[in-house]
Amino acid sequence: MDKSTTSTEPIIRLVDVCKAFGKLTVLDHVSLDFMPGQTTVILGPSGTGKSVLLKHIVGLLKPDAGEVWFQGQRIDEMSSHELVQPRKQFGFLFQMGALFDSMNVRGNICFPLVEHTRMAKEDQHKRCAQVLKAVGLEGFENKMPIDLSGGQKKRVALARAIVLEPKVVLYDEPTTGLDPIRSDLINELILSLGKRLGITSIVVTHDMTSARKIADRMIMLYDGHVVADDTPDKFLNSPDKFVQQFIHGQANEDDLALIRNGFD
Repeated sequence: MDKSTTSTEPIIRLVDVCKAFGKLTVLDHVSLDFMPGQTTVILGPSGTGKSVLLKHIVGLLKPDAGEVWFQGQRIDEMSSHELVQPRKQFGFLFQMGALFDSMNVRGNICFPLVEHTRMAKEDQHKRCAQVLKAVGLEGFENKMPIDLSGGQKKRVALARAIVLEPKVVLYDEPTTGLDPIRSDLINELILSLGKRLGITSIVVTHDMTSARKIADRMIMLYDGHVVADDTPDKFLNSPDKFVQQFIHGQANEDDLALIRNGFD
């Protein structure tokens, strides 16, 4: 699917979303629209609410205030039962892959089909073979997770995330723990899924190399707020001091002073 033919209406909307855990405010009146077929990269330091934001989008967390919409339906007010159908439209690639160690690759990938469809076993196996081919692991059906490299585990997890043909895939630090070559392979897969299947991708990452390659849009979260939201070119040339520190991996001067003074 060509991205240029996708709808101009947001597929996901967050409206004034707030979330706190005890006295810690993680999301503070966050409003964002996500467009179909677009790859949005969410950046920011650890602990600034990036993964919490993903969990609100898929309904794993409910906001303390505000609204979460998916395809015109308000999902933050839905019960667990009501969320079953919209969740089928989401794939979620967890940071560590989260494969079932006791299942082979086919069992892991077919798990969502067993849980959410009445597809015949033969058709499940065909679908498994299709998504394995899409992630470059054709013929890996009978391998166990323990026999896979880190990059292969991520690709199997991605195959599982797309087996139900979702409209949206959420990626939580997809290149963590991978060397640059394997990381680039994951980047290429994200691009390919967007181009070939029209999937809307929302990617949480610290990896600026990855962000530069895959992003149609870059967002930075800091202290519970959206502090930057733009196209990659404009984002990377932002005059904001904090954005530039993050892009270039520069520590805050106050933090550096504390470290240096610790040796005095």
